[in-house]
Amino acid sequence: MKERLIKMALSNYDITRDNAEQRFLNYDQKKMIEKFHLKHDEQYLYTEFVGRDYRINRSLGRIEWTEDGFTHVEHAGFNEVLAICDALCDSKEDCRLSGRFVKVNDLKGTVRSSGLGNDLYRKYAEYFDGRLPALRKACETLGGERQMIGDVSYLLHPFSFLPLMLQFWESDDEFPASLKLMWDENTLDFLRYETTYYVLGHVLERLKTLMEEDGKGTIQKSYNAAMRQPFDMYTK
Repeated sequence: MKERLIKMALSNYDITRDNAEQRFLNYDQKKMIEKFHLKHDEQYLYTEFVGRDYRINRSLGRIEWTEDGFTHVEHAGFNEVLAICDALCDSKEDCRLSGRFVKVNDLKGTVRSSGLGNDLYRKYAEYFDGRLPALRKACETLGGERQMIGDVSYLLHPFSFLPLMLQFWESDDEFPASLKLMWDENTLDFLRYETTYYVLGHVLERLKTLMEEDGKGTIQKSYNAAMRQPFDMYTK
């Protein structure tokens, strides 16, 4: 019974992903290209998301990622597709960054809540604890820019045009490990509130995977810095 429920859940995620890809075809691709300065050709639009290169089939809507220049590709998962479609299709016309970072429940346009991501943060804070060198290396693999607050702190770019601040403190005799993730105050100009959690989940899982690969001696820098647009252009 448990196995059946797991299969049903996975199937529902796939259906939602596939439906989002189909809805993508209803939007103005020329406007996306101009708005986000997307590389493109007759068959694909290209973007970056959490340290990987993605392409969107312009006639089918299918979103794929690669780490070797599209010699080999993988169908993007639920979190990736929902995030990419949300940003490219439904961001505000005049989306602009504020340059001020806040917690997700303090974003402009949100109603304060108890903190949907607390359990998510706790899980990864416990995993990162005692692994500072590996966490730093993983952040840098994703193109992160080192900051000075906390034991590990990096400015990441899930999208080239949208920053995310990660701050981490190791545990000590008095306090448990603490993970803080902050968005630009105007992030809801770019993404729906619920989509920020898809992005956060994917960022944290990518960091964890890179740290595991580092432990096996297989980590490789996959971020294509040459393709990243400076996010200053989206700031007032």
